[in-house]
Amino acid sequence: MQKFGASFLKGIWKLSQGYWHSEEKWYARMLLSSIVGLQLLDVFVLVKYNTWQNAFYNTIQNLDKTGFLTYLGYWPVFTVVFLVIEIYKLYLLQLLEIKWRSWLTDHYLTDWLQKRTYYLLQIVDTSADNPDQRISEDLRLFVSSTLNLSLGFLRAVVSLCSFVVILWNLSGSMEIILGEQQFSIPGYMVWIGIVYAFAGSFLTAIVGNSLVGLDYAKQRYEADFRFSMIRLRENSEGVAFYHGEQREQANFNHCFTKIIDNFRGIMACQKNLSWVTLLHWRLTFIFPYLVCAPHLFSGQMQLGGLMQTASAFTQVELALSFFIRNYFSLTDASLAQLQAVVNRLTNFIDTMNRIQGVAEKKSIKVNYTEEQTVTVAGLDVRLPDGKLLLTNLGIQIHAGDTLLITGYSGCGKSTLMRALAGIWPFGQGTINMPQNQRVLFLPQRPYLPLGTLREVLVYPEAADASSDEKLREFMSLCKLEYLADQLDNTENWSQMLSLGEQQKVAFARVMLQRPQWLFLDEATSALDESTEQLMYKLLQEHLEDTAVISIGHRGTLDKYHKMKLSIGNTGSWQIAA
Repeated sequence: MQKFGASFLKGIWKLSQGYWHSEEKWYARMLLSSIVGLQLLDVFVLVKYNTWQNAFYNTIQNLDKTGFLTYLGYWPVFTVVFLVIEIYKLYLLQLLEIKWRSWLTDHYLTDWLQKRTYYLLQIVDTSADNPDQRISEDLRLFVSSTLNLSLGFLRAVVSLCSFVVILWNLSGSMEIILGEQQFSIPGYMVWIGIVYAFAGSFLTAIVGNSLVGLDYAKQRYEADFRFSMIRLRENSEGVAFYHGEQREQANFNHCFTKIIDNFRGIMACQKNLSWVTLLHWRLTFIFPYLVCAPHLFSGQMQLGGLMQTASAFTQVELALSFFIRNYFSLTDASLAQLQAVVNRLTNFIDTMNRIQGVAEKKSIKVNYTEEQTVTVAGLDVRLPDGKLLLTNLGIQIHAGDTLLITGYSGCGKSTLMRALAGIWPFGQGTINMPQNQRVLFLPQRPYLPLGTLREVLVYPEAADASSDEKLREFMSLCKLEYLADQLDNTENWSQMLSLGEQQKVAFARVMLQRPQWLFLDEATSALDESTEQLMYKLLQEHLEDTAVISIGHRGTLDKYHKMKLSIGNTGSWQIAA
């Protein structure tokens, strides 16, 4: 039971409170109130139905044909009322579920994207694995399980309050003789139901205790398996070149084995739990008849009273056994599943908050000023583990300048570029960037979003940011004229185009956006030397006022840059004109 104590409820409140105090709060509260109202009405009608059972079955025992037909006429009324309540309760519940999930998804996506949390999660803290799965699947499970279980609990409480009075009055007293003393237990069926339900709940908690951890691991293993297949799809060419199919198969088998082993653990735990829960329900079905049968045969109770008592006992038992019924089930709405989901989501929130705290407290300060220069002062660049890559860098780049950054692989050139982009927090120093001017960074592998070629070329601008004439003009200049008739084709361009073609697309994007500051991180590494020279000549001809800062290894790039920054292997550096 410790698993479902204050920390569990605190986690649910932490995840829930935002929506119920958001801009949608009144609409959400209205929907919830309507559902609760239908839930209460359902219990009220159920109480009336329980009373009807007494009268109906008494007419059968008394062979009262007229009374039988009279009370039978109430049955379709009850049926219609139950149907209307259930149908509209389900509809409103699903409406609230999709509204809540939509709000949470938007909220989590915003948190994940802001302050480049999605990027820092990959390099600072990988404990929050598979954020895509947490946002898509875990949020769905959280909303669905929370609504169903909380409303189920409400129904259990209301049903208990309603039917315990009925059961108390129907069960009468039980006389127990111990030696020479006689004891009378009023409402004995109620006390038996309470002891019986709590004994079952205690055994369920003991036997099913390990399900929370197994459900937590299940979500992770499923996501890891799915992600491994996505990686193969995204890197299919590299795997094919290496003939790495057997290695990938082994990796898939390894991931899937974890799923199987975890599922076997769930099977074993569920089997043990089923012995408790199924035996509990089997005994619940026959128990009230066994206890009340002597009263029926002695004439103290009629058939209607027996059926009403059995029905009331079942309702009380269902309410008291809420924990047993919902600890674990094959559906999503189980307490064990909800506990695992709450743990994963709260861990995700805490990790994102910690990451965003790192971003806010970063020692490398990027300031935006009115000066038309990029100024770097006292810059130390480190890896997340504290290893120093660059020490006390000081440099000033004016509008229209060209700078080539060189050094051996792993010396920190790309990391310096990340620091200039403001996305690398590890280190110290100050970087002043010009304000209100377009700055564009091109990595070695350009990002090509899903969509039409037109959307790829103008990214991150809107699709109508450039005319067809402009698009075709710069595609031709960048040797992409053979793609000019595919502007409105939707493809997976990052797989359809070679890396060299992708880099040419990136240069066409530069021509279209015309940044005042352009940073190139080996952005021509996949191009042959003649095409590389063509790209840099295009920059000189069409973007003569643009400052160009490049990272490269080829000596052919020297003539396109007036300054050169060389980074050594001990954090040292030197600059030459």
